[in-house]
Amino acid sequence: MTPVRVLLADDHKLVRAGFRAMLSNLKNIEVVAETGDGREALDLIHKHRPDVAFVDITMPSLTGLEVARRAAKEAPNVRIIIVSMHTAEEYVGRAVRAGVAGYVLKNADPVELELAIRAAVKGEIYLSPAVSKSLIDDYSRRLADEKPPEEKLTERQREVLQLIAEGQNTKDIAARLNVSIKTIETHRKQLMERLDIHDVAGLVRYAIRSGIIEPE
Repeated sequence: MTPVRVLLADDHKLVRAGFRAMLSNLKNIEVVAETGDGREALDLIHKHRPDVAFVDITMPSLTGLEVARRAAKEAPNVRIIIVSMHTAEEYVGRAVRAGVAGYVLKNADPVELELAIRAAVKGEIYLSPAVSKSLIDDYSRRLADEKPPEEKLTERQREVLQLIAEGQNTKDIAARLNVSIKTIETHRKQLMERLDIHDVAGLVRYAIRSGIIEPE
């Protein structure tokens, strides 16, 4: 079996030595080059065309993210795996948008290196479990802070919205909900203000986009 060719780029020699030692214990893995400089890392990627490059997120000359961005355009067959101590969504999100094949923490278990390499060569993305958990936690917090507009409506306003979108007029809705026409008009005015939509056609389009009703 042809070995997977790996490049190491980290500005700490001890970190590179540690990675090299761990990779030496894996079958069919060959380290073809290493460097501590971001710009040189990109040059070595062009020169050696490794299958996988482990790139530190913070390096002199070029950051690991910039190396990843440029490699994605200039050497798309080289799969970049970012190595970092950061688990924050800001870093991971930027890495994924840069087109990386993985994001591995420097304190990760050695087995993760092999998992990341195997995933990369198959065209998949590998994230350290701690990173995945952090992403989920951040996403959950954002969902709590940034609820969709319809979740900010009252139950009755959502009910009125659906009935409007289904084509019922104010009189029919009032009769169905056993309230006055004026009450329905108030609900409609309030939900329009909450959704920042100011005509019935807009409410219908919004209801379709939100899955409240299905397009005919």
